[in-house]
Order: sequence, then C-alpha cells, then structure tokens
Amino acid sequence: MHTVTRAHLAETIYTQVGLSRNESAALLETVLERMSTALEAGESVKISGFGTFSVRQKGRRVGRNPKTGVEVPILPRRVLVFRPSQVLKAEVNGLAPPGGDDE
Repeated sequence: MHTVTRAHLAETIYTQVGLSRNESAALLETVLERMSTALEAGESVKISGFGTFSVRQKGRRVGRNPKTGVEVPILPRRVLVFRPSQVLKAEVNGLAPPGGDDE
C-alpha cells in the first residue's frame, strides 16, 4: 500500500505545474495551512469533485472501559469529518462519475 505524503504532493506540483521545488513546497504548505485555519475556526472546506472537510461538535456522553466494564465520562470534543463527493466515490469504485453533481 502506498501513502501519499507532503513531499510526494510537493513533487507532483513541481513536475506538473512548473514551479520550483521550493515554490511547490511553499504552495502546498499555504494550502494546508489555510485549510487548517478554516477548520480550526469551525468553517467547512469544500473541494469540488473531491469532498468536504468539516468539524462536528460531539457532546458529553458516558462510555465504558472495555476491559473492566466501568462507566467513564467522555468529555465534549470537536471531531474532523470528511465527506467524499459523489465524483470521488465513483472514481474509487471504478464507475463513471455522476453528471454535474460534484458536491
């Protein structure tokens, strides 16, 4: 299994866009920083044809320690959620993308 890394993405930008390696890395860092800042502020990040990143608030609830069975409070927290677009879902499944609906 292959993992796509920041270095791999920066190299792809370098080869396909024509920026220098330093400019490609800086561009990637700027995009990732902007996405992080938006998510920290509670905004959604929508990339057409790819999907939507958003932050969801989870409330306090009672969980259970699986080893002992003792009830443990789980504190409220924010979780990052990714919802893939129909286009991405179709590509992953090797299907033709749906017409015009790129969430």
